[in-house]
Amino acid sequence: MPVRPRRRRVWPLALAGIACLAVLAALPANAELGGGVDSVQQDRARVEGSLQITHAANYDVHEIKTPAGSVIREYVAGGKVFGMAWRGAGHPNFRQLLGAYYEQFQRAAQARSTAARRAPVIVHQSGLVVEISGHPGVFVGRAYLPGMVPENVAVSQIR
Repeated sequence: MPVRPRRRRVWPLALAGIACLAVLAALPANAELGGGVDSVQQDRARVEGSLQITHAANYDVHEIKTPAGSVIREYVAGGKVFGMAWRGAGHPNFRQLLGAYYEQFQRAAQARSTAARRAPVIVHQSGLVVEISGHPGVFVGRAYLPGMVPENVAVSQIR
């Protein structure tokens, strides 16, 4: 009796994709990368979270903790958001998070090979860096603008 090739099941993947989109749509927006610090307070109010500001030598970190346990850090220097990092059950809204850089990120992410689509998303370009990893229930990531990172600040501090 010949062995039949095993058929791939598409439904579980499709359902997982729909669930991820629903989670992404429900998550709060963040201050826009490269934008002003004024939206941090709006973000805090939108998620009904707590805000803690930590001062470093060349920048401030505005950390928002949501009631659901997500943490969003916005790195600010000279009144502008030069970097962001997040950790939580889902991803933030990337269109709002990256603002004017969203299209650039989207093109780079879509250009990845099909095999790489299950791997972490890593976009390293001269004007934009985005790194996203995790699994359902625990996602982490960061985005920053290399040209706006203050002198004497290591990008490893954006976490």
